[in-house]
Amino acid sequence: MHEIEPYYHWRHLYMAEEDPLSPFFGQTYSEFEFSQTVYNYYIHPQWDEIGSKTLYLKIIYADYEMGFAIIEMIGEWNDAIENDIMTLKREILEKLMDEGIYKYILIAENVFNFHNGDRDYYEELYEELSDENGWAVMVNMHQASQHDFLQKKLNRYIELMEFEKWRTYKPEDFFLLIDKRLSDRLSL
Repeated sequence: MHEIEPYYHWRHLYMAEEDPLSPFFGQTYSEFEFSQTVYNYYIHPQWDEIGSKTLYLKIIYADYEMGFAIIEMIGEWNDAIENDIMTLKREILEKLMDEGIYKYILIAENVFNFHNGDRDYYEELYEELSDENGWAVMVNMHQASQHDFLQKKLNRYIELMEFEKWRTYKPEDFFLLIDKRLSDRLSL
């Protein structure tokens, strides 16, 4: 796991640590000191802590004019023990909402396990985003992780999507494609 870095080809366009509106503004990173772990596995030092023992993330792009953020995650999403949805919502998403971001693309291809818990924070997040015509989409979540997510019907609140070649797009184009897919689904 220590070799899995957050996607870095958009860093010339956006860096959360240089964005004064980001929850990670001013953060400094080591390229050599591996101190964060998911269980007994070290992760790359470029990932950001959010207050969870098992889930880390990186805001890889944010556009305040268009009102969206792309967030890549790694680890285990554990609502049963850690209540990671609450932590994600309170520590990251609400801070971005305060700055006008109401559309979220959550890249979950490095989320290796998902354990469900209560739906309350999913419902709360959905209502707050819907009030502003926003949404949250989970992209490329592993099939095994999707099982528990779907079993609890959490896809009512955070849409699941597959988007194999998202890295080949510019962030704005990736967002517009996701937004169009959602709009097309709603118009059916």
